[in-house]
This record gives sequence, structure tokens and C-alpha cells, in this order.
Amino acid sequence: MRLEMIGYSVVAASDGEEALSAFRQETPDLIVLDVMMPKLDGYGVCQELRKQSDVPIIMLTALGDVADRITGLELGADDYMAKPFSPKELESRIRSLLRRRNDRTTTSAISNLGVMVVDNLKIDTNKRQVYKAGERIRLTGVEYSLVELLMSYPGKSFSRGEILQQVWGYNAEQHADTRVVDVHISRLRLKLEDDPENPEYILTARGSGYFFQRIAQLDH
Repeated sequence: MRLEMIGYSVVAASDGEEALSAFRQETPDLIVLDVMMPKLDGYGVCQELRKQSDVPIIMLTALGDVADRITGLELGADDYMAKPFSPKELESRIRSLLRRRNDRTTTSAISNLGVMVVDNLKIDTNKRQVYKAGERIRLTGVEYSLVELLMSYPGKSFSRGEILQQVWGYNAEQHADTRVVDVHISRLRLKLEDDPENPEYILTARGSGYFFQRIAQLDH
């Protein structure tokens, strides 16, 4: 009701199977997904959606265990909120993810430069696509923006808070869980690194954050 009042068109689904059916019919710009649903839970829906789409997903969970909350992120959600939450905060996060999805004119130093190459990785900054050994790697919008940010400043360490502001669009007053960043970094390593346990591209700066250690070259 609140989202419709501020101008969004909302399609509701009462269970996971209905949610997948509604997604195929409506092709929404963003999905707010509750974990606890009958027939197919939010984790299962998220998993199915990520097989076919990079649509932004915000997961809602009443589960108190941190591991349960992180599961949704590991399956491909872009963000999560624990119940109870402020409706205004949900609205803010929806705005941030939609803005990131719709705004292709980022402030990244490599945006729209063409194709960048690092070893067997190719990053097409115009199409916002990444290839490894010639095969396209499916990334969500948030994952791509995170790669682009780190590659723009090789060797520069970004704190988790800085990444949340740059990639998710949170302001400094929002107290978001920084583990969202950690899980996304892990997902990127699984997709981009030959050995995710011993990464060569996205490294951890002990006590401060993450950085991209290789310099990308323009593919002429």
C-alpha cells in the first residue's frame, strides 16, 4: 500500500510458485522477497530467479540467525532487511537499487571506455558485461558495479562503508550490515577467480576493506 501511494506499480504473490509465475508475466524492475512463504520459500525463489535474470532482489527475513540472513545473499539477492524494519528504510533501499539499475552514467573512471582486459577477463564497460576466457559471466547489476568500482582504482583500498555508499547508494546515516559487502565479494571471487580461496584480482586489505590489485588495459 505504501509503495503504491508513492507511485510504484506493485504485483503481490502469496506463495513462491505464484511469485515465479508473476515474475514471468510481469517482468518487474525489482523484487521484494519474503523468506517465509508456502510452497516454495524465498531462498528457492531467489535461486530460480538468478538462473534467468539479474533483476534486483531485496530479501526480508524474520530469522534471527546471521547465517540464515546471509543465505539469501549467497543465493544472489542484492540486499536484505531483517524484520521488524522501517517502511521508510525499505523505500530508501528500493530507490537506491532502482537508481543503480537505471543509471548507466556512473562516476567510475572506466565507465564507457570500451573493453578492458585483465589476463583472461574482459570487461565491456558500455554493455556492462564481463567475460572470462571468452565466456560471458552472469553478474547482477550490483556485482557489476562493484567490479567496476574496484577496477577503476587498482591498488586503492575501499572500506566496506565506502563500498556501500558507492555501489548500493546508502548514505552515511544508514546503518546497513557490512556483511552484505563481504558476501558480494565472495560471490564475485567464485565467478571471476580461478582459485577463489587464493584470489589474484580482488584482495582483502586487512582491517580496512577490499581492492583490485591488477591494472586493466584497454582492448584496442
